[in-house]
Amino acid sequence: MVQVAIAGASGYTGLELLRILLVHPEVEITAVTSEKHDGRPVSEIFPGLIDASSLVCHALTKSELARRADVVFTALPHGTAMTTVAEVYDAGKKVIDLSADYRLHDRRVYETTYGKHERPDLLEKAVYGLPELHREAIRKARLVASPGCYPTGAILALAPLLGRGLINPDSIIIDAKSGVSGAGRNPSQDMLFSEVQGSIKAYKVGEHRHTPEIEQALSLAAGREITVSFTPHLVPMNRGILSTIYVTPRPGADLAGAYAAAYKDEPFVRVLPHAQLPATGHVLGSNYCFIGWKEDPRTGRAVIVSAIDNLVKGASGQAVQAMNLLCGLAETAGLGQLPLFP
Repeated sequence: MVQVAIAGASGYTGLELLRILLVHPEVEITAVTSEKHDGRPVSEIFPGLIDASSLVCHALTKSELARRADVVFTALPHGTAMTTVAEVYDAGKKVIDLSADYRLHDRRVYETTYGKHERPDLLEKAVYGLPELHREAIRKARLVASPGCYPTGAILALAPLLGRGLINPDSIIIDAKSGVSGAGRNPSQDMLFSEVQGSIKAYKVGEHRHTPEIEQALSLAAGREITVSFTPHLVPMNRGILSTIYVTPRPGADLAGAYAAAYKDEPFVRVLPHAQLPATGHVLGSNYCFIGWKEDPRTGRAVIVSAIDNLVKGASGQAVQAMNLLCGLAETAGLGQLPLFP
């Protein structure tokens, strides 16, 4: 059994980690931390786990956290996760970080986007935790930087096309819509029911902090620098991300063939039949990414749509998928939950 700990277990991603790992056949959860809920059973914080867990949250030191587990998941805010990840890594343990602190390879880009980085020496050691693109590197890693939710949906939709030179790399537009759980569990006026219900809004237009992450991954796939227009929207639903992506295919480009070649053996990516488009309701509660596309002959463009659950494939499920790889387990272990509908 792999002994795992969760740092930051009381947030939405922490709950998803608990939900998945409590039924994982090869995992024992040995510690869960929460400074806010120190001493409280997780079943009090999340009553739905009342029959599944007797775990109690504690405000453990970083050294104690490392001592109790083989693998530590850090479900902490960016900036806060940084030193926890570093100390656990320095103690010789494996770390899967769900924050943004180790996703960007360039220290200058990180500090422009998020603020000062305390352990830039670890940036080059971190493996970007998107299994469909970096499976073998993840197997050998000790530090995995789990991708952001918006980047996951966009990268999976675009990487096969850019990698094969099938689309114009200079005219990519990504229009993404997310449920409110993507903002986390801490109270915020913008997330009040009366602020969100019955309304949809664009935010962080031209300046969202996931943009450099998307561009980094797509540039690697394309073998050249990629710049995208990325606009996120908040929609009145709990979870899910729908990314609508506008691209210009090269003459004769075989999008269907590219997707089939890239994802034919992938356990969690499903490419839909031509012109069938996914919805967030198709993937809720699952670790799947659904991708569909349709040509627009009037404009000469193609519209690609991807759907994920932001808390599962966009966060905790993908992190568990990476854990399975770096621990030598079946990649799908613990992730067999089918989508919920409606």
